Amino acid sequence: MKKVTKAIIPAAGLGTRFLPATKAMPKEMLPILDKPTIQYIVEEAIESGVEDIIVVTGKGKRAIEDHFDIAFELEHTLEAKGKFEILEKVRKSSNVNLHYIRQKEPKGLGHAVWCARNFIGNEPFAVLLGDDIVEADVPCTKQLIEQYERTGRSVIGVQMVGVDQTHRYGIVDPGERVDNLYEVNRFVEKPPQGQAPSNLAIMGRYVLTPDIFDYLGQHELGAGGEIQLTDAIQKLNMDQGVYAFDFQGIRYDVGEKLGFIMTTIDFALRNKELRHPLMTGIEELMERELRKQILVGRGEKV
Repeated sequence: MKKVTKAIIPAAGLGTRFLPATKAMPKEMLPILDKPTIQYIVEEAIESGVEDIIVVTGKGKRAIEDHFDIAFELEHTLEAKGKFEILEKVRKSSNVNLHYIRQKEPKGLGHAVWCARNFIGNEPFAVLLGDDIVEADVPCTKQLIEQYERTGRSVIGVQMVGVDQTHRYGIVDPGERVDNLYEVNRFVEKPPQGQAPSNLAIMGRYVLTPDIFDYLGQHELGAGGEIQLTDAIQKLNMDQGVYAFDFQGIRYDVGEKLGFIMTTIDFALRNKELRHPLMTGIEELMERELRKQILVGRGEKV
C-alpha cells in the first residue's frame, strides 16, 4: 500500500462572506491572532506526515504564495534587531515545500481537487479545506491517514452537528460502526433542512484514493450548479466503499463571520499574554451594552 505523502489545499474561493475585506486579500490570509488561517492548515498537513502540498489558487491569491516564500529583507531586519522569536515564526512559514496551480474557473470544490490530478498521480492523498481549523492531540489528517492504512479505502472526516445545521454540509448516511469508524450507505451534499439522513457532517478533511479523479473527471454538476466533491465520493462509495471517521478534536469554523470571531476569541483566551486583558475588555463591553439596554428601556437616547 502506498503511503499518503501528498495533500491538496483548495484556496480558490472568492470569500464573499468576508467582503469587502476579501476584495483584495485572500480569505485564507485572514489572521487568527497573528497567523493566517491557511498556515494552521499547512502546519496540520506537515504534522500529519505530508511531504508535498499543492495549493489550488485562483485570481487574486498571490499573497498566499508570498506568505510562504522567503522574505529576505524582513528576516535580515529582524535578525539585526535581535528579534529572534518573531524571526523564527516568520521562517516557519517559508520552510515548507509548497506547489501551486490555478483553478481558472470557479466550478466548485470537486473541480478544484480535479485540477491537482497530475500532481497527485496514482497515489492516495489528503484534502484539507481552509474553512476548518482542527485542534487535536493527534492531527486530524493523521487520524484519517491511520484509518486509511488500516482499511486501504478512502476515509472522510466527520463530526456531529446540530439538526438545524445539516443543510450547510455534506452529510453521511451511516451504516455499521466500529469504534469511531463508519461504513457509509450514502453521502448527501447539503440536503434540504429536515431531510438529512443523520447529523454526521463532513468536516473538511479527506484521505482519498486516486480513483476519485475518474468520477471528478466526468464534470457532472451538483448542488449550486458546481462540481461537488461529495457527489464524486458517493460514486466512489458505490463502487468500492468509503469510510467515515468521527475524528477526535475541536473543530473551528472560520468560513463564516461568527465562527471566525469565536475562533479568534477562543485562541486569544488560551494565549497567556492576551487572556487577562481580553477578559477585562469583554467585561467592560458587556457592562457598556447593559447600560445601553437600560437607557433604551427607559426611552432615553443612547
